[in-house]
Amino acid sequence: MSVSLSYDTIFLVALAFLLGGFVKGVIGLGFPVVVLAMLATTIGLKEAMALLVIPAVVTNVWQALAGGALINLVKRLWTMLVMSIAGIWLGVGILASVETAPLVAVLGILLFSYSVFSLARPQLSPPRENELWLSPVMGAAGGFVFGLTGSYMVPGVLYIQTLGLSRDQFIQALGIIFFTITVALGLFFWQRNLIGLQSASISAAALVPITAGMLLGQRLRHHLSEELFRKVFFVALIFVGIYMVARAFF
Repeated sequence: MSVSLSYDTIFLVALAFLLGGFVKGVIGLGFPVVVLAMLATTIGLKEAMALLVIPAVVTNVWQALAGGALINLVKRLWTMLVMSIAGIWLGVGILASVETAPLVAVLGILLFSYSVFSLARPQLSPPRENELWLSPVMGAAGGFVFGLTGSYMVPGVLYIQTLGLSRDQFIQALGIIFFTITVALGLFFWQRNLIGLQSASISAAALVPITAGMLLGQRLRHHLSEELFRKVFFVALIFVGIYMVARAFF
């Protein structure tokens, strides 16, 4: 599998990772959904997911290691991580053998749903005594969806938000999870010949614009209203989700 290297494609990929990095620099998350939203309907869902691998692994290493809760979080989340990997293996197996237009529509629905949820901010009940069995179930479901669409937001991130983690622990937990699942995605993509030398090279080169975007976002974070930026970001994703569903079927 390869990506057509026209000047338009190179510009679009660079812009997608620059904007994705900027969003991550401002609010600490969201770069994969920006990249997928911009590239899935242009270069293709499989190709866009392949390009995510190296930047997602690199940018989540520091996030996974930052903070003093690494060991405790891994102990708490290990069943979710293991079952996420199993779900990704199954999802990638299906992705490799099906047309992606319906999956782009699914991705659009997921972006729409997560954005509406994030804007509404409903109070979620913690799993409490159900966490022991619910974590691996949510991990498997989240991994399966991630392997199919490149999005772990629903139900994966939504479930993590119910665990009652502090802000710092939540950010570190996301780093641990996204590092793990992206490494797994890359391995299973390689196994299924969905990522080759060209895609890996473009993915590595995308580290430049995403780093520039993150640095710019971090610099401007203190001059922007994070709450307003979040609202604008998720409202934009709602329209992007609608567009992706419409583009898939019409």
